[in-house]
Order: sequence, then C-alpha cells, then structure tokens
Amino acid sequence: MRFILIFFFFLFISCSDKNKSKEPIKNDKQPKNFIAVLDTIWQKEQVPIRKRDSLQRIYGADSEQYKKYQKIYEANHMINEKKVRAILDANGWPTKEMIGEQGNFTICNVIQHSGNEIRIKYLPMMQQAVKDKKLEPRFLVRAEDRIATERGDLQVYGGQMKYYPETKSFNLWPVYDPANIDKRRTEIGLDSIAKFLKNRFDFEWNLEEQIARSEAFLKAKKDTE
Repeated sequence: MRFILIFFFFLFISCSDKNKSKEPIKNDKQPKNFIAVLDTIWQKEQVPIRKRDSLQRIYGADSEQYKKYQKIYEANHMINEKKVRAILDANGWPTKEMIGEQGNFTICNVIQHSGNEIRIKYLPMMQQAVKDKKLEPRFLVRAEDRIATERGDLQVYGGQMKYYPETKSFNLWPVYDPANIDKRRTEIGLDSIAKFLKNRFDFEWNLEEQIARSEAFLKAKKDTE
C-alpha cells in the first residue's frame, strides 16, 4: 500500500510539471506597446487644433470661438506632453514596433507644440533617431526651424509660419538665404518651398518678397544688438 501511494505521488508531480511546461513563457524583452496611448494623444492634440483653426478662418484669431478651443487644446497638451516625455525618458526614441506607423507623427507634433526648452532637450535624441532610421529627416528639420524661430533667428528650411497682428495675417517667418532654400530642402528629401507652403498653409511663395523680409529682419536684429 505504501509503495502504491508513493507511485501516485510521483505521478501527480510529473503531471504538474508537464502542465507547467505548457504555460506560455513570459518574455520580459518584448518591446513595450504605446500605440493605443499615442492614438489617444493624437486625438486629444489634433481635434481641438482643427476646430480652433477652422473657427479662426471664419471668425478670426481674436474671437471667443477661437479662444474656446485654444484653451481646450492647451489643457490637453499639458497632459500629452507629460505622457510623451515619460515614454522618451524611459525608452529613448521608440521603434516602429512600439509606436506604430502614426507614432512618430504624434510624438513629434507634441514636441513641436511644446516650449523651446523641450524641443532643445530632445533634439539630440531626434538626431540620433534619424541616424538610426527610426525617424524621417523632415520631422527633425521642422523642430530645428521651430527652435530657430523661438530664439529669434532666421529659419533654415521654411517650415514655420507666424501670425502678424499688425496685418492680421499669417506669413512665413523669415528664412536664411531664401534664394537657395529649395537646394537645402531637396538635399534632405523635402518638396520645394512653394509646394510645401501651398499644400500646408495655402500660402503663395514669393521669392522677391521673402528676400526683402529676410533682409529687413537681419537689419532690425543688427540695430537692436
């Protein structure tokens, strides 16, 4: 009887071990997945921006309708920025497997909408991501132009527009050497400045006008130094 009990005891242990071996092995090295989080961030960031901009075209940038959605956007952006920074600080620049096809658009948009200190902080990470083929150069140059305009310098690639209250209209922030801007843009795989401005802002590029604006910008900057 004693031997029978011992036999069944070992048989039970053997079956338990086999069942455990069938359990899926957890792989802690699997990349984290931020796709759902970033999809939510994109909606929270972009929906109020679209509504705000459409109302601006109808009622103007000083209207209550415009200001309402600007406040919604600003509140959402504060939350979105914290989430994006947490992802980057913990993981470096994520891979496509971690963030999906849309991920770089979302991350770069949030950084672009943040303060200049945030853009400057993550610029080296963006530069490395471009070298590692994780990020397209167009996202990097957009950040570089924004950093330049916030510093009060000429932008290089022409990605930044500004609202000028004195004329109540948008115009291109002055650019460095406007005559050769398309050469710089082509070198990094961007469309011509005229095509970009038309598609993105419905704005007409006028080389003579922009040369004059850049010259006036440099003169005014020199006079204040």
